Amino acid sequence: MHRGDKMNYDPTRHHRRSIRLPAYDYAQAGAYFVTMVTHQRQCLFGEIVGGQMRLAAYGQVVSEQWLRSALVRGEIELDAFIVMPNHIHGIVIIRAQPMDVGAHDRVGAHGRAPQLYRPPRSLGSLVAGFKSAATKRVNEIRGMLGIPVWQRNYYERVIRNDEELNRIRQYMIDNPAHWEEDSENPNNVGEVREPPLPD
Repeated sequence: MHRGDKMNYDPTRHHRRSIRLPAYDYAQAGAYFVTMVTHQRQCLFGEIVGGQMRLAAYGQVVSEQWLRSALVRGEIELDAFIVMPNHIHGIVIIRAQPMDVGAHDRVGAHGRAPQLYRPPRSLGSLVAGFKSAATKRVNEIRGMLGIPVWQRNYYERVIRNDEELNRIRQYMIDNPAHWEEDSENPNNVGEVREPPLPD
């Protein structure tokens, strides 16, 4: 993004509210909708052509690392997801764990997380580990180690029922065809399209 492009950002149009529930335990079993956006909303991951997302090399890395998240974290199940030019949406299911899970089963759940404490098996641990792994691989490819790939925060919300789950899945399926109206599109000039809100 060029320095002048920052002037196009309108916080009243482009700010997505994080629907974080007070005192909610994001390590408990349940389904969650998450969105992670690139640093300065740079379109690193590919482009939309004819209403379809075409992944670039960095987008392939992000897709692979997202899928790998479920392989290294046994408590995680991934549902629908989509990599867009400058963000990724995903549905994450955290499965209930038996009470006698040993400490050795938690290895990898939060080993790459920054210094802030995140409970193992939490949504925050998943996101931190994924972002760290994807950043490392992307920066290895572009030869720019230490350069941020992601915004520091991420957006999340609890999915409360099947109807909401299906609406979010459909939103993701339709997302590339509506890139011009996407709230994360740095060139958005029309009506902003946001993910569906809970009832």
